[in-house]
Amino acid sequence: MQVPMYELSVPMIINMLENLSKILNKAQRFADKRKIDSTIYINSRLIADMYPLSRQIQIGTDMVRKGIGRLAGKNAPSYSDNEKTIKQLQSRITKTISFLKKIKPAQMAGSENKYIEFYIRDKKFTFKNGEDYLKRWIIPHFFFHVTTTYNILRMNGVNLGKWDFTGKF
Repeated sequence: MQVPMYELSVPMIINMLENLSKILNKAQRFADKRKIDSTIYINSRLIADMYPLSRQIQIGTDMVRKGIGRLAGKNAPSYSDNEKTIKQLQSRITKTISFLKKIKPAQMAGSENKYIEFYIRDKKFTFKNGEDYLKRWIIPHFFFHVTTTYNILRMNGVNLGKWDFTGKF
């Protein structure tokens, strides 16, 4: 039996966004305790040719908001990519969770067979079906950006562990 597209994605994504929010809270507390300017985290990168933490969160939230919106046939809201503080990034995560909570399972029913086509800048992307789009595009890209955010904070000394990333069961 195939797992419905909604169940395969939305609850898990919301859970991970909530974990990401907790990770950012922990980073802010760490910065406050040590009297570190938390914008250091926002602008930090794993390596020079990678995006900074702020862009990792922007792309990760865009990926799931727009992707799930496409699968559900809903227009996802657009956000300006101008966050410069942890508080602003938290707001972006909260707005993304709010959008995802408005998606109902019935809106995604049958989306596993939906043809998906979109552009990023001038590049056209096509997926023969929504299941392929979800499993090969949305979920891997989302986890890449959440993991990179976690790694940037960890590299900067924030005391994070596996349970911060996965959440406790």
